[in-house]
Amino acid sequence: MDIFLVISCIRNSFFNKFSSFLSNKVSKLRPMVGEAKLIKNRVTKPVSRDDLFHFIKSAISNEQQQTDPFYVLDLGAIRSLVETWFDNLPVVQPFYAVKCNPNPAFLKEMAALGTGFDCASLPEIETILSLGVSPDRIVFANTCKPESHIKYAAKVGVKLTTFDSNCELEKIKKWHPKCALLIRIKVPETSGATFKFGSKFGALPEEIVPLLKAAQEAKLQVVGVSFHIGSRAINFHAFEDAIGAAKATFDTAAQLGLPKMHILDIGGGFTSGPKFTDAASAVKVALQKYFPDELADGNLKIIAEPGRFFANSPFTLTTSVIGKRERAEVKEYWISDGISGSMNFLKYDHDEVICTPLIMKNPTCKELKTWSSTVFGPTCDAADTVLKGFELPELDVNDWLVFHNMGAYTSSRGNDFNGFKTSAIPTIAYEN
Repeated sequence: MDIFLVISCIRNSFFNKFSSFLSNKVSKLRPMVGEAKLIKNRVTKPVSRDDLFHFIKSAISNEQQQTDPFYVLDLGAIRSLVETWFDNLPVVQPFYAVKCNPNPAFLKEMAALGTGFDCASLPEIETILSLGVSPDRIVFANTCKPESHIKYAAKVGVKLTTFDSNCELEKIKKWHPKCALLIRIKVPETSGATFKFGSKFGALPEEIVPLLKAAQEAKLQVVGVSFHIGSRAINFHAFEDAIGAAKATFDTAAQLGLPKMHILDIGGGFTSGPKFTDAASAVKVALQKYFPDELADGNLKIIAEPGRFFANSPFTLTTSVIGKRERAEVKEYWISDGISGSMNFLKYDHDEVICTPLIMKNPTCKELKTWSSTVFGPTCDAADTVLKGFELPELDVNDWLVFHNMGAYTSSRGNDFNGFKTSAIPTIAYEN
């Protein structure tokens, strides 16, 4: 087992030590987007559940007083996901959505593997540039940006952004007139997505021509079209509707006499697992239907903005039991992270929580009687309830609950309520 860091790095020194280590490993590996490749002789598969638990138990045992929550980041899982992406969508260049999880170790690995980055703000751009990523691997994918952020993008050489309003065109003309633009369009909301974006983002069909004309009159260069079918989509035929709408926008721009568009941004909405294969197939079918000539001559650059696809499964959250009681045959536990922290997503995203107990005196938990249990987070918020009616063996203080697939909109959405600082939860990078 090759452990990147010993558990003593859990505390404040972790990120500095990890960044220095990984920088030495990958400083010379800066493939351009579209040329992503996996580092030779490094594991490209997720860690097994048994090895993960052995590592977690060793980490806890090595840090005798460790009761605070921590993440484990599986580097092999990241590489496997990048490999899966290019196996299924070789013509689509991923620009990882930084907002999903801006963990420094995770971002550094993604940068080393050659992905691009979808940034929505000045701080996100700063973070990515600090990794040594060139500005041409960034799309400033926010349709309404503060003027100071636009000026910063111009200063550091980020030259691709999105817009969907006249106001945004005016700001860009004033502060970044040489920036290439993607017009974001609202597409039919047929994906069955958990989170739809059409109420806030995207030009309506009747707004497209006026916006293109306004950009033309302002001598701004519109180089392509952007859309997003929604986060956590389930009906991938929606990509056909969306790509069809994008093609119509390409044709409209040509009819208006604008320079030929050459970038298509198909947004996010991807999840890993079997659904990704279905989504990738739908994308390829739609691209072949609407852009066959452009695909054949190689003059169309296709990008995407996946977040959850890459970030979710590589992260595991480990939390300790800090209190317990029993009421009406229901076991109640308090743990060291909760709804105000990493599990903030449970307020609006009712995913099935994948939770495994780790009892220090019986790590396998096999053949133990289970009880209907409630699990609370550590804060004084009465709504800080993580699990209810969940079957668990009886736990004691200083036992642990391990939460899987905890990388998407977890640490990035948590706060520091009651002094429990989500931003301070450390991450241990791990590979076989």
